[in-house]
Amino acid sequence: MAGIDGKWECSVETPMGDQAFVLTVVTAGDRFSGSVSGAIGAKEIDDGDVDGDTIRWSMSVPKPMPVTLTCQATAEGDTISGKMKAGIFGSFALTGTRAG
Repeated sequence: MAGIDGKWECSVETPMGDQAFVLTVVTAGDRFSGSVSGAIGAKEIDDGDVDGDTIRWSMSVPKPMPVTLTCQATAEGDTISGKMKAGIFGSFALTGTRAG
């Protein structure tokens, strides 16, 4: 089990305000699965990449408008940080803490 496994209470700083979500990560070698759940609903992650305590994944969301999000996050202890790129809208800071 990598140091990034588990549940993370996260937030992304966007022009529409901070967007909170829970990220669940389960690693298996250089891959991970899990989910993201928040105000826009829940999405399964089944094709994530793992490099040490850094994960990368992408997912399509339907609202507030359809866009593909490309995400990267690195865990350091009980904190996580990275970025979320929202297509033509740019990249936004992602931060979080380990849940419970």
